[in-house]
Amino acid sequence: MSTQTYPQASHQQLGFTPATRLQQSFVAAAEKRALLWLAERTSRWVNSDHLTALGFVAQCMAGVWFALARWNSWGLYLVVVCLALNWLGDSLDGTLARVRNCQRPRYGFYVDHIADTLAAFFLMGGMALSGYVHPGIAFGMLVAFLMLSIEAYLATYTLGQFQLSYWKFGPTEIRLLLSVGTLALLRWPTVKVLGWQVHLFDLGGAIAIVGMGLMLMVSAIRHTRILYRQEKIS
Repeated sequence: MSTQTYPQASHQQLGFTPATRLQQSFVAAAEKRALLWLAERTSRWVNSDHLTALGFVAQCMAGVWFALARWNSWGLYLVVVCLALNWLGDSLDGTLARVRNCQRPRYGFYVDHIADTLAAFFLMGGMALSGYVHPGIAFGMLVAFLMLSIEAYLATYTLGQFQLSYWKFGPTEIRLLLSVGTLALLRWPTVKVLGWQVHLFDLGGAIAIVGMGLMLMVSAIRHTRILYRQEKIS
């Protein structure tokens, strides 16, 4: 059986230019300082691939612990621990590469975001099995997240700008909200809204779906207008 090999090529040979990262979330400045501090003190035997793997496995395990929390609510505490480890791995991997000047823009972008996509399925799947949220709401959040991600990746390719936050909310703010909400489940698994008793995460999930839907529509309209003006046919 013959095998096909692919030659090595530099960024310049491929005509590849890394996209400008747009991060304007509430905690972006403080988070950047913390990540630089951690990167400068990270052991040399730890590299960006290790951190990406940590973030991926941690998010998948958060989904597993959500599912197991159906039978033992202590699993919710472990969900929060996994979300913290996911932040560490997912946020520090790129910073470590930049501090050590060993960036691989194409590889890093692809691996980081395909891992995010797969891990999001595990997380939302675990939530759907947890009993704390209706499966329809959980998978609605997954679909909304994936659609917003697709819009961001298309904008990255066509505009050269990678949007990391929307309306001051980025991945870290989402992890913080999810962690606070997860701990709140221990005391308030349901809440009363307009006289109706609903699951806390059904309410939060519905709000998240609407919010991501609005972000998607606003971004799609804005980027379409920008591209139309840049490539307007006279």
